[in-house]
This record gives sequence, structure tokens and C-alpha cells, in this order.
Amino acid sequence: MAVGRTLLRLVDLLPDPSLRVQRAVAAAVILTQGGIAVTGTIVRVTASGLGCPTWPQCFPGSFTPVAVAEVPRIHQAVEFGNRMITFAVVIAAALAVLAVTRARRRTEVLVYAWLMPASTVVQAVIGGITVRTGLLWWTVAIHLLASMTMVWLSVLLYVNVGEPDEGIAHRVVARPLRTLTMLTALNLAAVLVTGTLVTAAGPHAGDKSPSRTVPRLKVEINTLVHLHSSLLVSYLALLVGLGFGLLAVGATRSILRRTAVLLALVLAQGLVGIVQYHTGVPPALVALHVLGAAACTAATAALWASMRERAQPQPLQS
Repeated sequence: MAVGRTLLRLVDLLPDPSLRVQRAVAAAVILTQGGIAVTGTIVRVTASGLGCPTWPQCFPGSFTPVAVAEVPRIHQAVEFGNRMITFAVVIAAALAVLAVTRARRRTEVLVYAWLMPASTVVQAVIGGITVRTGLLWWTVAIHLLASMTMVWLSVLLYVNVGEPDEGIAHRVVARPLRTLTMLTALNLAAVLVTGTLVTAAGPHAGDKSPSRTVPRLKVEINTLVHLHSSLLVSYLALLVGLGFGLLAVGATRSILRRTAVLLALVLAQGLVGIVQYHTGVPPALVALHVLGAAACTAATAALWASMRERAQPQPLQS
């Protein structure tokens, strides 16, 4: 296509990025995708969710905060600051596309790179819907789950960037262990979903204005907490079983190290959740819990990706 050829000619004007640069950009994508999930949580726990009461503008007729008595300045600053971080996410995603396109990477890498700006647009629209519906609980839940999905995909981008394009992909562990890893990832997804439900029924609605009521999930919160914690225990149990399985088959040191890191993160995440529950869900621990969720998601994605490798083809012996 003419547009595609024109785009390639423009990209070719840029310096050819080294593999180190490409990996650095991919790492920045992970950090920005996970980071905005945390700043979004800060918006919620500070009751700043409607600090900018409309979208895409902050106030009707203005893209920046406006001094009004109905919305405290601190809430405007927190929400507007979170929206500004979106630009860092967009820049990192755009740089990833430019870097791998200029380096003429394989199709798989290009697809993961293009998913970053595309999913960022989708996430922005979800955020806009969340604001316009007055922080309706299920839109907030989708907003966070979309962020976790993007963290997962950005880790796969990072892993694929570091592999040789001309290599041949092959499994490095047996299929049953890959299946167990997939089940672990599905269990993580269930933990994340129930975590958003706990938040939806919890004390942090995202706004405390007396003039409006934020729609909440009408389910007894202790029931949701027990479901969420039970799924976390099953997630941990699957990881322990996976770890023993990997040890039994003599998995590579890299895979074992990633498994150990993930186990440590899950244990820490469980501890934060317990403290959070017994101390009345303090805002700082909520933000830390979401950071832990992003870290567990990234570590699970890294473990899943390590189950296969793309090695350089061996030269033929003459």
C-alpha cells in the first residue's frame, strides 16, 4: 500500500536502533502501562475520580482544570495529572512502534508493538466512559482489567524483542507444565476480576461529593473478600505445584528464577491484602496492592513466555 510505503520511508529517516535501545523502549512500555494503573488507583482512593467531571475535556469548554467551588483543586490536580501521564504511555507506545519498524523486526514483534498504541486508545475510551457514567463500578473494573491485559502484552513485547528474528521457536518444557502455567495464568485472571469486585463494593468509590452518588456493587463485601482470597490461595498452590514440576524435570535456571520471583511477589501481595483488610483498607495500601497486581501480572507473563525460546538456527556442517 502507498501509505505503508510512505510510512516506511519516513521511519527510515530515523537512526537504526540497536537491540539494547529496542529493549529499553519495550521496558519503558511495561513501566508506563503498569504505572498508569497505579496512578489511576491513586485517583480513586483520593476521591478524585471526577476531578475532571467530563471527557475528553476536563471541564466543558476547557481541557485543563477550572477553578470551581464544586470540585476541590486537589481533586482536579490529581485527576488531571493522571490524564497527563497518558501522554507518557502514548510516547512509549509510539517509540516502540517506531523502533521495531525501523529495525525491520519480524511480524510477531510488529504486532505486539502496534497493540500498544491501539490498546492505549481503547483504554482512553474506557476511561472516558467511566467518567461520563459517574464512575459506574463495572466500567471502573473493566478499566483496571484492561490495564492488566496491557501489562501482560507489553511483557510479551519485551520478550519477543529480545529474541532473534531468524530463530526457530521451540518449547523448553513439557506440554503438561505449559498447560499448568496456562491454568495458573487463568487463575490469576480470576484473582484480578474478583479483586475489582471487592473494590467495587468497598469504601473507595472514587468520589465523595454530596451532590452525587457513585453507583456501587450491591454485594456483601466479606463474601467477595473470601472469594478473592480463596482464589489467591489456589493461585499460590498452582505456582508451588508448578515450581516442583519444573524442578523435577530440570528446568533452566532462568525459568526457575522467574518462578521464584513470582512466588515471592504472590506471597507479598497476599500479605498486603491481609494487612489491608485488617486495617480498614487504607488508601496507600490499596495503591500498593494494585502495584503488586501489576507486578504479579508481569511476572506471570514473563514465566509463560519463558516456556518457549527462539534460538538461532545452527549452521549446516560441511
